[in-house]
Amino acid sequence: MNYICTCCGKRTPTTSKEPRCECGGLFELDYTPPKWDESLIDKSEWSQFRYRRFMALEDDAWKSVTMGEGMTPIIRFDDDVMLKMDYYMPTLSFKDRGAATLVSHMKSIGITDCVQDSSGNAGNAVAAYAARAGIGCEIFVKEGTSPSKIRMIKSHGAKVTEVPGSRDHCADVCRAKVRDEHVFYANHVFNPFFYEGMKAYIYETFEQLGRIPANIVVPVGNGTLYIGVVKALEHLLASGVIDKFPQIIALQSEKCDPLFRAVEMKAEEPIEVEVVDTMAEGIAIGKPSRGHELLEMAYKHNIRFVTAPEDKILEARAKLASRGIYCEHTTAANYAAYLHYCEQYGPTPDTLITMCGAGIKSDH
Repeated sequence: MNYICTCCGKRTPTTSKEPRCECGGLFELDYTPPKWDESLIDKSEWSQFRYRRFMALEDDAWKSVTMGEGMTPIIRFDDDVMLKMDYYMPTLSFKDRGAATLVSHMKSIGITDCVQDSSGNAGNAVAAYAARAGIGCEIFVKEGTSPSKIRMIKSHGAKVTEVPGSRDHCADVCRAKVRDEHVFYANHVFNPFFYEGMKAYIYETFEQLGRIPANIVVPVGNGTLYIGVVKALEHLLASGVIDKFPQIIALQSEKCDPLFRAVEMKAEEPIEVEVVDTMAEGIAIGKPSRGHELLEMAYKHNIRFVTAPEDKILEARAKLASRGIYCEHTTAANYAAYLHYCEQYGPTPDTLITMCGAGIKSDH
């Protein structure tokens, strides 16, 4: 199997340990899944790897990596909203989906040590799965990251390096180490194997409900879930098992909204924004590395972007908690953005919202 550079089109074997093409472009996978067929689901496997026939996996390394991630329930919140409880996973966040597939790939090609930069959840997920695979790990986080997330990362034996400044600066510092020391970059944005796991969010939904909801709310910082959702929906559409693309409601923090502004201006690249502190720290990405790709998907599928009002996040979190759903602040922003969307477009029934991270992680 090969990577394809999104800039120059050059093919590179997936055994490469380089994080990107030599021209500087990011990789995508030269992979087309088989047509969706329920008979290809391994119903004896109780994890997202029941869908492995539709994922770009090259061997069975996943068997010693999986911790039963995925298969999260969908629950009814009210007449209009369903919640997919992705914080029920091993490290209490949706990033386990991508970490499980990425670390499986790392094990397949013999990686012994890795680094990653993260706002917390992806770093914790990579640290946990790397530990399970016997791979050394260092996670870079920005100063001010939730102490609970840092404790969880350290508990898996990973080294944590806190970096002053913005989340984007944290990524720059980590990438400098990758460049200078040639350590493997286990990054959820650069490495497309991560998105193979994120696709399972849609595959599970389709299997659980027997259909795709009319509206799907997706948080977008670097866009890992967003890309996985779009790729899986495109797969189902091409397979003829759904007849139209649902309305994706993509949300950003109102304090960090480079993609929202770009869509408003019909721009091809994210708009440069000043990143300020927000409770929605998990999506506070001022310079998404795949910004051009995210915007291409938005225009192709008429994806609507909306912001989560900062002063409504705690109110949304309290409303969810009053119904038994204790989520972190960034996840509460998903519901706050949905309510803001309804104010703009009217009642929005048959909506699925992801519950990305558990509230016990948000103690800052």
